[in-house]
Amino acid sequence: MTEKDRILQLRRELHEHNHRYYVLNQPTISDQDFDFMMHELQELENRHPELADPNSPTQRVGSDLNQEFSQVEHKYPMLSLANTYSEEEVREWYASVSRGLRGEPFEVCCELKYDGLSISLTYEEGKLVRGVTRGDGVRGDDVTGNVRTIRSIPLYLSAWEEQFQQGLGLFATMPRMPQTFEIRGEILMPWKVFERLNAEREAAGEPLFANPRNAASGTLKSQKSDLVASRQLDAYLYYLLGESLPCEGHYENLMAAAQWGFKISQGIKKVKTLDEVMDFIAYWDTARRDLPVATDGIVLKVNSLRQQRALGFTAKSPRWAIAYKYKAERQLTRLREVTYQVGRTGAITPVANMEPVQLAGTTVKRATLNNEDFIRMLDLHERDYVYVEKGGEIIPKIVGVEVSRREPDAQPVAFITVCPECGTPLVRYEGEAAHYCPNDAACPPQIKGRIEHFIARKAMNIDSLGPETVDDYYQRGLIHDVADLFLIRVEDINAEGTRQKSAEKIVTGIQRSLSVPFERVVFALGIRFVGETSAKLLARHFRNIDALANASLDDLMQVEGVGEVIAKSVMDYFHNPVNQRIVERLREYGVQMGIDEADLQQAGNALEGKSIVISGVFSHHSRDEYKTIIEQHGGKNVGSISSKTSFILAGENMGPAKLQKAEKLGIPVIGEDEFLKMLDSSIENPS
Repeated sequence: MTEKDRILQLRRELHEHNHRYYVLNQPTISDQDFDFMMHELQELENRHPELADPNSPTQRVGSDLNQEFSQVEHKYPMLSLANTYSEEEVREWYASVSRGLRGEPFEVCCELKYDGLSISLTYEEGKLVRGVTRGDGVRGDDVTGNVRTIRSIPLYLSAWEEQFQQGLGLFATMPRMPQTFEIRGEILMPWKVFERLNAEREAAGEPLFANPRNAASGTLKSQKSDLVASRQLDAYLYYLLGESLPCEGHYENLMAAAQWGFKISQGIKKVKTLDEVMDFIAYWDTARRDLPVATDGIVLKVNSLRQQRALGFTAKSPRWAIAYKYKAERQLTRLREVTYQVGRTGAITPVANMEPVQLAGTTVKRATLNNEDFIRMLDLHERDYVYVEKGGEIIPKIVGVEVSRREPDAQPVAFITVCPECGTPLVRYEGEAAHYCPNDAACPPQIKGRIEHFIARKAMNIDSLGPETVDDYYQRGLIHDVADLFLIRVEDINAEGTRQKSAEKIVTGIQRSLSVPFERVVFALGIRFVGETSAKLLARHFRNIDALANASLDDLMQVEGVGEVIAKSVMDYFHNPVNQRIVERLREYGVQMGIDEADLQQAGNALEGKSIVISGVFSHHSRDEYKTIIEQHGGKNVGSISSKTSFILAGENMGPAKLQKAEKLGIPVIGEDEFLKMLDSSIENPS
């Protein structure tokens, strides 16, 4: 394999792992393996600058944005840190700092690296005014209401008033608090709370949280602040920013923040030598296991703010800081049995049920086995003793088998051949590692999954419903498929008479979805392998549901981007009598089953041959509407800025990183009004 091919392969794999980690919360590799792949890609790209790609995983910061919250731009970007698992690389970083400071002595602030949800808190005159998640590093979600429920985050700092009082005592010597400042940290769910929450969810038959980070993230993004309060989240603060900070040292500023009333980690130390840094790392490799919250490493920062400014930043991270991650802890335990779970798409996931073992602060009893190939690779037998690790200190996984302790009569683990939920024979599609239950029309986990997909924002956009509500309605017999949603009445939901407003909101949201355009309806049907883009292409090619349903394999494969796998899946869907009935019922209830001919007609060619990036918030049209307008005028929507971008259609709150990149590449930035005038003039003057 050439280095070019390896670069392309790594990019594809890292994009997929990014999606699984940040979007699906279902990582399949450890943080360490991910970081090794990222380091390899960075080195290859450095050797081949001619293969630079603005969409490379090395150029992007993962996002935790949730569109249900308003977006706020960070005053100071929240960059990620360079990280390593190697003590040698820590020594190299220390040496590079020394070189960057030209031999000037420097101190290092050593801190614990907490594994939670990054948060930025803004205070004005001692009062909490805003809490914003990290988001994409430039803009994040405003979760102030939920942050206020976390008891370890002060709502008001009495030190603000005390510092103006005269006299002796504590406040006479307290570092002065700025009128406005920002403090950053990590919101966490303590181990005890996490284990209690999962025990409650297991008893209620609800899906378990994979780890405290996911639990904390899901809790903080909840629309119900009382739920957030009940989850007993915690927060550790580790970085003070502002125009008039009390001290020139990072460590000293944190100590000042502790005096003001903030919860600062006790695992923090300022050192002067590399040996002291390495001693700190060695100490916490063991001591961190007794902490009440999840940690996965150490963060090292040059202490002097002046020296930090002198060292500066790379494109992604500060040169004055690095994160050292500990290697995963490993334990040996015994396999009890392998059970199987059915995912929302019908994918079958084998799960190892083991004798409980303590691992990185929690009791581990279950671990994913990924798929049949993974089981065969391990040569896993019944009642085997297995080695278990926590990838990135969080996700339990089996990494090996102790063959010497295998029982003589133990049989290899045999992968199931029928669905454990509905008994349908399983299938394995070409090119897929997973087995699937093909009974998508009648298998309960798949039915609920398809309903959840149907109501999603990019599908029918019924935002008044959620997964827990869907499960509740399914268990109560209110819904058996997506079409049943349109039969729900207020009195069905509000049987006890205590939920009138929420019931009305849900029914209104369902009825409002009748105006969703046909291309999103095709996506909402949940046809296996048909994503948002392919649904749009299919809808525009066939124009109505009947033409799509009656299309042959050859007809379907004539559509750009549709191969044999997608084409066969579309045919299978529409040949299923259950799906045929669902589609007919949706038609009866008023769901859009054809594309508006006016949408297909090109309004003009003013944007022909132009590649356009949309960024920001708009007042005249939504982002989706502007995408349609661009296509109707011959233009092409692209997601990222490159030298091939024709211009940026910019609304309010366009991210500064995009603006800076546009200026660097000389890409024009056009406002909303100017863009609409451009199109109006092209209609008036078609020449």
